[in-house]
Amino acid sequence: MTTFGPDFLWGVSTAAYQIEGAVTEGGRGLSVWDTFSAEPGRTANGDTGAVACDHYHRYAEDVALMKDLGVDAYRFSFAWPRIQPSGSGPANAEGLAFYDRLVDALLAQGIEPVPTLFHWDTPQALEDAGGWMRRDIADRFAEYAAILGARFSDRIGRWITINEPMVVTMFGYAAGAHAPGKQLSFDALPVANHQLLAHGRAAQALRAAGARSIGIASNHGPTWPASDSEDDRAAAALYDNLVNWMFADPVILGEYPDGIGDGMPGPVADDLALIGGSVDWFGINYYMPSLIGAPGGGADTGVTDGFVLPAGLPFEPRAIDGRERTDFGWPVVPEGFGEILQTFATRYGDRLPPIYITENGCAINDGPDESGRVADRRRIEYLDGHLRALQQAMDAGVDVRGYFHWSLLDNFEWAAGYSQRFGLVHVDYATQRRTPKDSFAWYRDMIASGKH
Repeated sequence: MTTFGPDFLWGVSTAAYQIEGAVTEGGRGLSVWDTFSAEPGRTANGDTGAVACDHYHRYAEDVALMKDLGVDAYRFSFAWPRIQPSGSGPANAEGLAFYDRLVDALLAQGIEPVPTLFHWDTPQALEDAGGWMRRDIADRFAEYAAILGARFSDRIGRWITINEPMVVTMFGYAAGAHAPGKQLSFDALPVANHQLLAHGRAAQALRAAGARSIGIASNHGPTWPASDSEDDRAAAALYDNLVNWMFADPVILGEYPDGIGDGMPGPVADDLALIGGSVDWFGINYYMPSLIGAPGGGADTGVTDGFVLPAGLPFEPRAIDGRERTDFGWPVVPEGFGEILQTFATRYGDRLPPIYITENGCAINDGPDESGRVADRRRIEYLDGHLRALQQAMDAGVDVRGYFHWSLLDNFEWAAGYSQRFGLVHVDYATQRRTPKDSFAWYRDMIASGKH
């Protein structure tokens, strides 16, 4: 494979609720995911993140694994309810102290900490007050960002405000498959605007505290019409606007796609003036394309994480046939990775900031064999194919500066519980034993060779 160059940033990603555990320790408050996963039927097997990978206690072991892997950077998330247990007010000293220990441990090993402020774990107290449906949550988020900026900007230069605002909007508030489990359909659109507004205000607060480089991590993939019919193309175009451009256009261009802004609350023009141009770089999470048709053609719910979309929507996901699938049922389409990167470059031209791939990976559920080896060949093939597609996009001129694999560890996969394994490191949840997989060694070699 062509080298990526010495300045390319190689990393791995995790999220607080998925790995930390210790949900009642260190003064941490309740999050929406604590509440949601405790409700019967919400997650696979009733799984919760109460213990997860016990990273709160085992972070030093995990940092040592990253050192062995050879990554330049580690993307993690601060747990908002660990910093502000009720989502407002003074910071929790024990929560800050935990992240002090983590950040210092990373820096001691020459690994850059790249934190995300919000990876879906809204403090339950804020949700009880209306959550992301309320405009004033942006004020709370800016206060939270200011606390973290003041504490960590001396040691952290690169920041991410929000992870995948589309998922919180669609899965959390529109379809009810994720916390907080609302089923508001199109009435959930204010959630998108309020997250983007919160991002803009947080970026301001972080810069005021001395942060030097700020991005957002947004999930994107090509949207393909199910056929050339006018109805299918119209359905795909609407879906594309809602899941891709409703979240990228405001940040990069300072505007919503045609027709989307009309449904947003508040002084939208003022909000967009703050949101537009608010990043130094743009983070893309890529997993798969979407094949979309008009309603009535036979939905394949597997492409939406296995949950059923609300009735009455003007679009419908279809199966992408003829592709190998991950153990989550997602189609493996590496050329879709290159396509979405090229689409960004074409859509935004000179206004596109540098790109970092903030997530990319797959659920391959292989476990240890009788010798203890985890021979996850399909993950290696996935990584190889997607990194080749990334390199081809870069060779074609797309300005990509780094790649974070999802994920370092097997972990709590949200509504799927512990049924899906995305990690380079196998976790035995009963014993918390970590076992680097074959893909760990492959990625380590890729990082070493890609720098020369």
